[in-house]
Amino acid sequence: MMKRMVQLFGICFGGVMGAELHSWTTMGTLWMESSSAMQSGSYYMNVGIGALCGLVLASMLAAPLIRWIQSGTDRISSLPTGDLLAGVLGLILGLVLSALLYPAVSGLTGAGEFIPIAIMLITGYAGMRIGFSKREELSEHISLLMERGKGSRGEDDSSYEEHKILDTSVIIDGRIADICKTGFIEGTLVIPEFVLEELQHIADSSDLLKRNRGRRGLDILNKIQKELDVRVLIYEGDMEEGEVDSKLVKLAKVLHGKVVTNDFNLNKVCELQGVSVLNINDLANAVKPVVLPGEEIVVQVIKDGKEHGQGVAYLDDGTMIVVEGGRDYIGSTMEVLVTSVLQTSAGRMIFAKPKLLEKAL
Repeated sequence: MMKRMVQLFGICFGGVMGAELHSWTTMGTLWMESSSAMQSGSYYMNVGIGALCGLVLASMLAAPLIRWIQSGTDRISSLPTGDLLAGVLGLILGLVLSALLYPAVSGLTGAGEFIPIAIMLITGYAGMRIGFSKREELSEHISLLMERGKGSRGEDDSSYEEHKILDTSVIIDGRIADICKTGFIEGTLVIPEFVLEELQHIADSSDLLKRNRGRRGLDILNKIQKELDVRVLIYEGDMEEGEVDSKLVKLAKVLHGKVVTNDFNLNKVCELQGVSVLNINDLANAVKPVVLPGEEIVVQVIKDGKEHGQGVAYLDDGTMIVVEGGRDYIGSTMEVLVTSVLQTSAGRMIFAKPKLLEKAL
């Protein structure tokens, strides 16, 4: 079917070129007022010869042309929808620009008649390339316009679902599944395809520990997707070349979402670039029992601290307690007095001293 269409186009094009050739050789125009001139034998002979040449040329070029068209359609079909829309929008703007420039070059004759065609091809291609390169910014502006459109129609703000973008560390950590189960996470969980690729790479690692962590992350995703009542979106698009953390930040800007992580460094990068972030460690610290300076707690010193004479103990929730002068009490349970509490995104640390030492003083 495609081959016949190409041949039909070749016949039509060849016939028109034959008619034009006849008008040039007779120093007239194609649409003469004299019908006898239009119906002359030489006119029909030129049209027939042109159509035959067009058919032969189209038959020769049909196979490579069809392969080129199929290859182009396959490449276009494989593009993400956002990239395709950005390219089409850029192409339309390029063609509009060529239409605005057409009156300035429409009066050219001879070889200059091909200048409008060249301008159309150049501006269209340039617009398409610019659209591809600016696809992230275009997506961001389109999202903003859609949000403003919703606001102008008076839609309730509660209908807006915010995207929560998961990074690799929080997936492997596993606590995100329990948080989703409790219903504290609203909106749509976005799992980028490049995060899935990193998880798969970790799961295929030759190192046993990394392999187990990667498989755990994949199991957590499977649990979230199949067992929990949470909307999950697999984002198939890809950002520009770079590390996974930088891609997450760019994706959060495009989707106007929040990055969910327990990575301290990624947390700081998001804050510097103005991207909202939900840190699982901050949430865990917020729900831990509050320990105030001056309180007395019972702990078991289990190992040495970094500084001389220090001992280290842990609460039931994993909070580390640094006991000044606790090295001599390693392996024993004792009462300590809290002196200060240090809380960061990396966790909470409690400093204390033995109550027996305080009484002695």
